[in-house]
Parts: sequence; structure tokens; C-alpha cells
Amino acid sequence: MSVIPTAPTVSATRTLTTPPTWAVLERDLFTALDSAWRVFTERYTEADGRLIFRDTLGVGLDGRDGVDDFYEPFFNWPTLHLLGGGQDILDAAHRHWRAVTGQLAGMGMLHEGMERGYDWFHQGEGMLLFYGLCLARPDDAELRALATRFADFYLPGGPNYDPAYRVIRAPHNGSEGPRWGFSDEEAYFPWSLALRPYGLPLDWIDEAAPFDELAESPDRARAYGRAMWDRMGRGDTLVNLASTSLAANAFLLTGDRRYADWVAEYAGAWRDRLTGSEVLPDNAGLTGVVGEYLDGRWYGGHYGWSWPHGLHSVGMAALVGAANALLVTGDPGYLDLARNPLDVTMRHGEQRTAAQMGTLGRRWRPHLAAMPADTTFMIPQRRDDTGWFDFTIMPNQLTVSLWQLTRDPADHDRVERLRALSAWDWTAVHTQRLKDEAGHEEPWWEYLAGRNPEFPERMLRSALATCAAKVAQIENDPVDPATGPDTFGIHHWQDHNPVLTEALLQLTTGSPQVLYNGGLAHLHVRYHDADTHQAGLPADVAALVSDIDPGHTVIEFANLGGTPRSVIVQAGTYAEHRLDTVSVDDQPAHPVDGRYLTVRLPAQTQVRVTLTMTRRADPPTYRRPWDDQ
Repeated sequence: MSVIPTAPTVSATRTLTTPPTWAVLERDLFTALDSAWRVFTERYTEADGRLIFRDTLGVGLDGRDGVDDFYEPFFNWPTLHLLGGGQDILDAAHRHWRAVTGQLAGMGMLHEGMERGYDWFHQGEGMLLFYGLCLARPDDAELRALATRFADFYLPGGPNYDPAYRVIRAPHNGSEGPRWGFSDEEAYFPWSLALRPYGLPLDWIDEAAPFDELAESPDRARAYGRAMWDRMGRGDTLVNLASTSLAANAFLLTGDRRYADWVAEYAGAWRDRLTGSEVLPDNAGLTGVVGEYLDGRWYGGHYGWSWPHGLHSVGMAALVGAANALLVTGDPGYLDLARNPLDVTMRHGEQRTAAQMGTLGRRWRPHLAAMPADTTFMIPQRRDDTGWFDFTIMPNQLTVSLWQLTRDPADHDRVERLRALSAWDWTAVHTQRLKDEAGHEEPWWEYLAGRNPEFPERMLRSALATCAAKVAQIENDPVDPATGPDTFGIHHWQDHNPVLTEALLQLTTGSPQVLYNGGLAHLHVRYHDADTHQAGLPADVAALVSDIDPGHTVIEFANLGGTPRSVIVQAGTYAEHRLDTVSVDDQPAHPVDGRYLTVRLPAQTQVRVTLTMTRRADPPTYRRPWDDQ
């Protein structure tokens, strides 16, 4: 076994007479999740690890869709391992990823192991499992080879990127390069009835008509589809920024600067398109000109400001791309890409009733149902020729994640302004789970601010209840276990995924949930078992991050078991932050001056450590402590 670099060591001396409730609940959650993922595997996967699915993909007018849905049921399994979920779940996640990759390849959906070509709103979702495996197993030769292969599809010399104009050449892109238009059948009207609530893109063009008229007239639908191909099916779109995670991942694995340079170059192209403009545009033509195929409009690109989700897709892609550029360059200026969509929509926000909430409002229904006031602040998600529209609650995963990346007072104040404008209770923990497994940023924010002291216990009880409910759904699932869902039901697996990481990320690492549309993990602190050289908290050990003020980080550790344990604390997912000092309980601080700190926890003991750190002091890396000679 390799040697862990010398690091300062502190030890717990306080005996646990009564274990803290939060610590007991946290270990209970680890135990429940360890059982739950096995129930999912037994019910929904074949012996080789592929999902039970007897239908087909890759056929019909929507034949490009579906790859992400096969990976998404496992998206957070490597994350649970990194938090302390054990080796078994990582082995299972890797096995399922290999098997599902083979399954999709057999259906003609992949080329050289990667999506042939689709939008990055969905590709980003599907890649989360792969990124998590790379982070957990940076020395795996197969993963490393694939990571560089995937990234090379986007670097200069690859099929997707035009370095002369700094554009990705089409909204649908992948291992086969630009995949022009929106389907493999030219000029068809590609929007299913499920998309009716979002309306139609390009409603200003001559070929546009009401949804029902296009659906009932093949000739008009073809004319409209052809116009969409010409205006939206080529050129760059903002959600392509999520592809920078491919290159950032390859850089973290290899240290090869050409991957970091491309992230900076491509994110820089979008930063230049913002320069001098009020709003971050969502499109650029093949020559890099904003509005090139949209009669000069900065809005109207695929998965952009107008259709279908607006800020949800624009803000997510901008934050993912900006975070990657910050990670590989250290330049905080890229984060203006992420700030602009938030600030612009806030300027156009207004007080509205729950009944006036637009699309994507499901997450906030429990909050608004309990709201004592008639109205609360909502922001417009979308923009078209009529102006800003489709109002809903600000997705605070974006605002809180931005602050967590920067610790900038202005980013802190933005969240506080939203809190002051909100009429619903930010301290409430609602037991709900959407597929991205986010949505509890507000009560966590209030906890960090000292305004929600009961949050840890309430959040952990909520996670335990959600896990139990998902297991019950699996056990009582009416879908035939021999055939699985059909093509139209492939979200079924995501809906039944019982693995939960949001509560553990917030409470043990001081971090929000990973950005779902293709983000890499950005953890404030991370742990390793010093004795077994495994990722995450050791058995019996619980951790609670109660403060991540820019000046210090406070972590409470408790060893509930009868065996001594040792935890390595690492600052940042990629050891990019440098630990400066540590103080134990109420003792004076002493220097650390390194990447790691070891915390010794004798049996049945507890300790509080307060850390100071210099952010982004060291180059980011996937190297683990025992690799870091």
C-alpha cells in the first residue's frame, strides 16, 4: 500500500456520552442507502448489469433521444461512494456503466463509446455517471482512454469545433461530429405533445402556426421543420458550454494543458459574446455571429432563452462552463457568464401568485402551498419577441452554487436579496425528490446563516423518508420485471432511483448538489479513510459542516463505533485549495500549510475542527492523497 504524504494530525479527546442525533441519523442514512441501491439493482437490471428493457431506441422521428435516460438512474452512485458509501456501490456503478454502454451500442445509439450526436442539455445529464467514475477511479486505464477520446471530439482537429470562429458547429453534436437538425429525417416537425406546455420555438417565422395545426398538417409541419433546421439546426448554442466538462475531466486525469486551454478558449468565446451586451446570448452562427440565422436575435437558439426552459438550461450551462473555466485557469472573470442570466432575470422579476407560476414550477408547489402571503417574487425564465415571460421561482441551486464557487460578497448578497423578496418559508424542509435530487438549497442556506439550527436533523429524516418511499415504490412496482418499461417509459428508472446524496453533500462536505446538466463535482471539503485508503468517511464516522464562512470552515466529527478511525480532510474536490491553519475545539490555531489534515478519532469520541484555507492555491488534480508524493 502506498504511503500517504506527511500531514499534520489532530486528535479527538471529547468522549461521546450521548451520540448527537444528527450523527446517528447520518450513519442511519448511509446504512439505508447501502441497502436501497441493492434493491434497485435486483429489480431493474440484468445479471450483467444492463437495464431490463425489451423495447428499442434509435427508431422513428425521435430516434436521437434516450441515451441519457439509461445512464441517469446511476448518476449519483459514484458520489455516494466518494462520501463514504463503500466500495460495493462504486463497483456496481462501474459494472452498470459498462453494461449500459454495451446495451446502447447494440441499439446503435453510440459511436466509439459515446453519444453519436444530441443536445448538451441531455448529454450533460448522461455524462454525470462517467465523470463520477473518473473522479473515483483516476488510475483506471479504460476510463482514462475514453475520457481523452471523448474530449478530443471537441478540441481543435476534432469533428465538432471550428477554431477559426470558436464555435461548436451544431446544437446536436457528439462522437460523429455535427448531427445537423433535430432528427435523422430531414425537415420534420419534431415536437411531441409532451412539449405542448412550452409552446413552439421560432413562433415569429412565416412557417409558424398553432401547435395543433402543425400537428395535423404534414405539409405545414415539414415546412416549419425545414425552417427550424435552417435557423436552429446548425451553428452554436449556449448549452454546448456543458461539453467543457469533457475537456476539464480529461485535464484532471492527465494534466495535459491542451484540454484546459480549450476550455478557456471556448468559454472565452461566449464571454466575448457577452461583452458589451446586456444579456448573455444563446446562439451564434457558423461564423460566430450572434443571431446569424435568427435575424439578429440574441435569443431563439436551441435550448436557449425562448424554448423550452429558458433560464433553467441557459443558467445551468453558463454556470457549468464558467465553473470549468475557473477550475482549469483560476480566473474568476469567467463567472460573469453565470452571473449575467441571474441578474438579468432578477431585474425583470415581479411579485406573483402561485396560480401565475409558469412551467417548471413543480419543485416549489409545496413551498407556495404553505405560504401565508398571496404573492411572492418570481423571475421570468424565457424571452421572445413579446418580452420576458414564463415566471417562476428562481432556481437557487444556481445562485447558491455560484456563491459556493466564489465566496464573493456580491454573490452572497444576491441570495440574500432573493430571500428578502420571498414570501415563503426558506427554513422548511419538504420531503420531495425530482430526478436531479436538488431543491433544498434554501433551508441549507438558512442553516449556514445561523437561522435554521434544526436543519441537519430535519434534512436527514427527510432523506431517510424519501429513501424508504423509493424502496417501497420499487417493491410494489407494477411494471413487468421481465420486460421493463417501453420506450416512452424510460424515465421510470430515474424516478425510482433510491440513492440520495444532496443531504450528505450539504452536511458532510459543505457543498450543494452537483449541477445536473453536466457539472463536475465542486466540493468544499472531501474525506478519505486514512487506514483503508478508500474515499469518503470511514465506517461509524459522521461529519457535520456547520459553517463555510469565507474566513473559516467548521466541521464536527463523531466516531460512533468502538474502533478507532482516522479521517483525511482534503480542501476541495481536486485538492485545489490549501489548508492554512486548524484549531481543535477551543484551542489556539496552528499551521497546516498543505493539501491534507488527518483527524484521529478514538472510539466513541467527538471533535470540532476549525479550518482556514487559501482557495485555488494549487493546481487541481484527481490525484488522491496516497498518489500525491
